[in-house]
Amino acid sequence: MMIAIVDYGMGNLRSVQKAFEYLGYDAAITDQTKSLAEASHIVLPGVGAFRDAIAALKQKGLDEVIKKEVAKGKPFLGICLGMQMLFDKSLEDGEYEGLGLIGGEVVRFETELKIPHIGWNTLFYNKRTQLFNGIEDNNFYFVHSYHAAKVAKEDVETTCVYGYEFVSSVNRDNVWGVQFHPEKSGDTGLRLLKNFGEIK
Repeated sequence: MMIAIVDYGMGNLRSVQKAFEYLGYDAAITDQTKSLAEASHIVLPGVGAFRDAIAALKQKGLDEVIKKEVAKGKPFLGICLGMQMLFDKSLEDGEYEGLGLIGGEVVRFETELKIPHIGWNTLFYNKRTQLFNGIEDNNFYFVHSYHAAKVAKEDVETTCVYGYEFVSSVNRDNVWGVQFHPEKSGDTGLRLLKNFGEIK
Protein backbone atom coordinates (compact mmCIF):
# COMPACT_ATOMS: atom_id res chain seq x y z
CA MET A 1 0.00 0.00 0.00
CA MET A 2 1.30 3.44 -0.90
CA ILE A 3 -0.23 6.90 -0.55
CA ALA A 4 0.76 9.24 -3.39
CA ILE A 5 0.85 12.95 -2.52
CA VAL A 6 0.50 14.93 -5.74
CA ASP A 7 3.37 17.35 -6.33
CA TYR A 8 2.51 20.17 -8.73
CA GLY A 9 4.97 22.67 -7.27
CA MET A 10 2.66 24.31 -4.71
CA GLY A 11 1.62 23.62 -1.14
CA ASN A 12 3.10 22.27 2.07
CA LEU A 13 3.49 18.71 0.84
CA ARG A 14 6.09 17.63 3.37
CA SER A 15 3.83 18.28 6.38
CA VAL A 16 1.14 16.04 4.85
CA GLN A 17 3.72 13.36 4.09
CA LYS A 18 5.12 13.54 7.64
CA ALA A 19 1.63 13.12 9.11
CA PHE A 20 1.01 9.95 7.09
CA GLU A 21 4.49 8.62 7.92
CA TYR A 22 3.87 9.27 11.62
CA LEU A 23 0.77 7.07 11.28
CA GLY A 24 2.89 4.30 9.76
CA TYR A 25 1.90 4.73 6.12
CA ASP A 26 4.24 4.67 3.14
CA ALA A 27 3.64 8.12 1.61
CA ALA A 28 5.50 9.49 -1.41
CA ILE A 29 5.51 13.00 -2.86
CA THR A 30 5.38 12.58 -6.63
CA ASP A 31 4.64 14.32 -9.92
CA GLN A 32 4.93 11.09 -11.92
CA THR A 33 1.77 9.77 -13.56
CA LYS A 34 3.12 6.20 -13.20
CA SER A 35 3.43 6.62 -9.41
CA LEU A 36 -0.14 7.91 -9.15
CA ALA A 37 -1.36 4.94 -11.17
CA GLU A 38 0.52 2.48 -8.93
CA ALA A 39 -0.52 4.07 -5.61
CA SER A 40 -3.34 2.67 -3.48
CA HIS A 41 -4.53 6.15 -2.41
CA ILE A 42 -4.06 9.67 -3.83
CA VAL A 43 -3.91 12.92 -1.84
CA LEU A 44 -4.05 16.35 -3.50
CA PRO A 45 -2.94 19.02 -1.00
CA GLY A 46 -2.64 22.69 -1.83
CA VAL A 47 -1.93 26.21 -0.71
CA GLY A 48 -2.02 29.21 -3.04
CA ALA A 49 -3.96 30.42 -6.06
CA PHE A 50 -6.41 28.16 -7.91
CA ARG A 51 -5.38 29.42 -11.35
CA ASP A 52 -1.69 28.57 -10.85
CA ALA A 53 -2.43 25.21 -9.23
CA ILE A 54 -4.81 23.90 -11.89
CA ALA A 55 -2.46 25.15 -14.65
CA ALA A 56 0.46 23.28 -13.06
CA LEU A 57 -1.62 20.09 -12.75
CA LYS A 58 -2.61 20.26 -16.42
CA GLN A 59 0.90 21.11 -17.59
CA LYS A 60 2.20 17.91 -15.96
CA GLY A 61 -0.75 15.84 -17.22
CA LEU A 62 -1.70 15.08 -13.62
CA ASP A 63 -5.33 16.17 -14.06
CA GLU A 64 -6.06 13.35 -16.52
CA VAL A 65 -4.37 10.64 -14.46
CA ILE A 66 -6.27 11.81 -11.36
CA LYS A 67 -9.60 11.53 -13.23
CA LYS A 68 -8.61 8.12 -14.59
CA GLU A 69 -7.62 6.71 -11.17
CA VAL A 70 -10.73 8.16 -9.49
CA ALA A 71 -12.88 6.50 -12.17
CA LYS A 72 -11.29 3.16 -11.19
CA GLY A 73 -12.51 3.67 -7.61
CA LYS A 74 -9.20 4.63 -6.00
CA PRO A 75 -9.62 6.56 -2.70
CA PHE A 76 -8.86 10.25 -3.28
CA LEU A 77 -8.56 13.12 -0.79
CA GLY A 78 -8.27 16.83 -1.65
CA ILE A 79 -7.02 19.14 1.12
CA CYS A 80 -7.72 22.92 1.21
CA LEU A 81 -6.91 24.17 -2.32
CA GLY A 82 -6.86 20.47 -3.29
CA MET A 83 -10.54 20.26 -2.30
CA GLN A 84 -11.36 23.41 -4.27
CA MET A 85 -9.84 21.90 -7.41
CA LEU A 86 -12.37 19.02 -7.23
CA PHE A 87 -15.20 21.31 -8.37
CA ASP A 88 -16.33 22.46 -11.81
CA LYS A 89 -14.82 25.93 -11.59
CA SER A 90 -13.31 28.64 -9.40
CA LEU A 91 -14.11 32.35 -9.49
CA GLU A 92 -10.81 33.33 -7.85
CA ASP A 93 -9.30 36.22 -9.88
CA GLY A 94 -11.28 35.26 -12.98
CA GLU A 95 -12.99 32.02 -13.92
CA TYR A 96 -11.01 28.79 -14.15
CA GLU A 97 -12.08 25.23 -14.85
CA GLY A 98 -11.51 22.65 -12.12
CA LEU A 99 -11.31 18.86 -12.22
CA GLY A 100 -15.12 18.49 -12.31
CA LEU A 101 -15.13 15.48 -9.96
CA ILE A 102 -17.86 17.06 -7.79
CA GLY A 103 -20.42 19.63 -8.95
CA GLY A 104 -20.00 23.14 -7.58
CA GLU A 105 -17.91 26.28 -7.77
CA VAL A 106 -15.44 28.12 -5.59
CA VAL A 107 -16.27 31.66 -4.46
CA ARG A 108 -14.76 34.29 -2.17
CA PHE A 109 -16.12 34.77 1.34
CA GLU A 110 -18.68 37.60 1.43
CA THR A 111 -18.66 38.55 5.10
CA GLU A 112 -17.77 41.44 7.41
CA LEU A 113 -15.40 39.09 9.25
CA LYS A 114 -11.66 39.10 8.63
CA ILE A 115 -10.55 37.33 5.44
CA PRO A 116 -8.80 34.92 5.18
CA HIS A 117 -10.65 32.71 7.63
CA ILE A 118 -7.77 31.50 9.82
CA GLY A 119 -8.00 29.30 12.90
CA TRP A 120 -10.06 26.55 14.50
CA ASN A 121 -13.70 26.03 13.60
CA THR A 122 -16.37 23.45 14.36
CA LEU A 123 -17.80 21.02 11.81
CA PHE A 124 -21.51 20.22 11.53
CA TYR A 125 -22.42 16.95 9.82
CA ASN A 126 -24.77 16.62 6.88
CA LYS A 127 -23.73 12.96 6.52
CA ARG A 128 -20.95 10.90 8.00
CA THR A 129 -18.68 8.59 5.99
CA GLN A 130 -15.76 6.46 7.17
CA LEU A 131 -13.44 9.48 6.82
CA PHE A 132 -14.85 10.75 10.13
CA ASN A 133 -15.04 7.40 11.95
CA GLY A 134 -14.38 7.74 15.68
CA ILE A 135 -13.94 11.51 15.54
CA GLU A 136 -15.61 13.18 18.51
CA ASP A 137 -13.73 16.49 18.58
CA ASN A 138 -15.17 18.26 15.55
CA ASN A 139 -12.74 21.20 15.59
CA PHE A 140 -10.29 21.57 12.69
CA TYR A 141 -7.79 24.21 11.56
CA PHE A 142 -8.62 26.42 8.54
CA VAL A 143 -6.71 28.93 6.38
CA HIS A 144 -8.68 30.12 3.32
CA SER A 145 -10.34 33.07 1.60
CA TYR A 146 -12.50 31.06 -0.83
CA HIS A 147 -15.02 28.25 -0.26
CA ALA A 148 -17.21 25.84 -2.21
CA ALA A 149 -20.73 26.89 -3.23
CA LYS A 150 -23.64 25.41 -5.23
CA VAL A 151 -22.72 21.90 -4.04
CA ALA A 152 -25.50 19.27 -4.12
CA LYS A 153 -26.65 18.45 -0.59
CA GLU A 154 -25.87 14.74 -1.04
CA ASP A 155 -22.21 15.63 -1.75
CA VAL A 156 -21.82 17.77 1.40
CA GLU A 157 -20.33 15.90 4.35
CA THR A 158 -19.84 18.82 6.75
CA THR A 159 -20.43 22.55 6.98
CA CYS A 160 -18.97 25.32 9.18
CA VAL A 161 -20.06 28.81 10.09
CA TYR A 162 -17.89 31.87 9.43
CA GLY A 163 -20.19 34.82 8.98
CA TYR A 164 -22.55 32.31 7.34
CA GLU A 165 -22.67 28.59 6.72
CA PHE A 166 -20.19 27.22 4.18
CA VAL A 167 -19.19 23.76 2.93
CA SER A 168 -16.18 22.44 4.86
CA SER A 169 -15.95 18.89 3.49
CA VAL A 170 -17.44 16.90 0.63
CA ASN A 171 -17.76 13.29 -0.48
CA ARG A 172 -18.92 11.55 -3.61
CA ASP A 173 -18.23 7.82 -3.85
CA ASN A 174 -14.43 7.38 -3.46
CA VAL A 175 -13.66 11.13 -3.56
CA TRP A 176 -13.32 13.26 -0.43
CA GLY A 177 -12.39 16.89 -0.02
CA VAL A 178 -11.69 18.83 3.19
CA GLN A 179 -11.34 22.62 3.28
CA PHE A 180 -9.45 22.47 6.58
CA HIS A 181 -5.90 21.20 7.17
CA PRO A 182 -5.94 17.82 8.94
CA GLU A 183 -2.12 17.87 9.11
CA LYS A 184 -2.40 21.03 11.26
CA SER A 185 -5.35 19.81 13.34
CA GLY A 186 -3.57 17.78 16.04
CA ASP A 187 -4.71 14.30 17.05
CA THR A 188 -8.15 14.80 15.47
CA GLY A 189 -6.61 15.56 12.10
CA LEU A 190 -4.30 12.56 12.40
CA ARG A 191 -7.31 10.36 13.08
CA LEU A 192 -8.95 11.62 9.89
CA LEU A 193 -5.81 10.86 7.84
CA LYS A 194 -5.62 7.40 9.44
CA ASN A 195 -9.25 6.82 8.47
CA PHE A 196 -8.46 7.81 4.88
CA GLY A 197 -5.56 5.38 4.76
CA GLU A 198 -7.91 2.59 5.91
CA ILE A 199 -10.42 3.17 3.12
CA LYS A 200 -10.26 0.33 0.62
